[in-house]
Amino acid sequence: MTEQTGSSDAAPKVVDSDGCQYSSCVPGSPATGSNSSDPRFNYVNSYPVTSIKTGILTTGPKLWNGAQPQLAVTGPNVGQNVDVQAFFSGTIGAAVYAAHTAKVPAIAFSGRSGDPTAWNKPTPIYSKVYADLALNLTNTLISSGAPYLPDDVFLNVNFAEVTDSKCNSASQFKFIPTRVTTGLFSGRDTEICGSTRLPWEADVILIRNACYVSVSVGDAADKTTADASRQKVAFDKLKPILSCL
Repeated sequence: MTEQTGSSDAAPKVVDSDGCQYSSCVPGSPATGSNSSDPRFNYVNSYPVTSIKTGILTTGPKLWNGAQPQLAVTGPNVGQNVDVQAFFSGTIGAAVYAAHTAKVPAIAFSGRSGDPTAWNKPTPIYSKVYADLALNLTNTLISSGAPYLPDDVFLNVNFAEVTDSKCNSASQFKFIPTRVTTGLFSGRDTEICGSTRLPWEADVILIRNACYVSVSVGDAADKTTADASRQKVAFDKLKPILSCL
């Protein structure tokens, strides 16, 4: 867990007098630590980028007997990460650190619905749906075999709104290939669904009453859309679950 947001990176600090979010650790706790009942639940009192850096370099290898991570997953973030939000998002910032700096393929998940919820409270319906969708995409990518993504690439994945009456099951959703940026002045995308111009993820995720998941192949060097050749590699791996708009 982390108490900060944004794409910054700073050394973790000792937990202040308020303690960790949802009382998950007491005031004055160390800058990094784990839940006393389950060492897999770790916290880093800093930014998301710092958190994933700590996980990749320290926490993960410690839990996995020295093994290095092969795939990094961030989120699901509360609220979509599209358009200008993508460039300031901590969720995307952490994924970009993994893919660009640590050279670990990464996926950033975000959902339109929800509020921050404690780990020990009843699980909201949107959390269950988003978890199922994230697992589906992640397992599809893993099943495609390593390397999971091209170098310096991350996936930006946004889930449509979930309510009690609409899009309340993962089976209702379709995964749509999209792009991070609008593409007004960029080269052609890889050809999918008979077109070399993918829809913008911001447009897709805002389509009213549609149960869509936008899946964009991002360039981890600058958080824009990856070139057509790297798009093709990534989308070919996800082909079993992709649909046309």
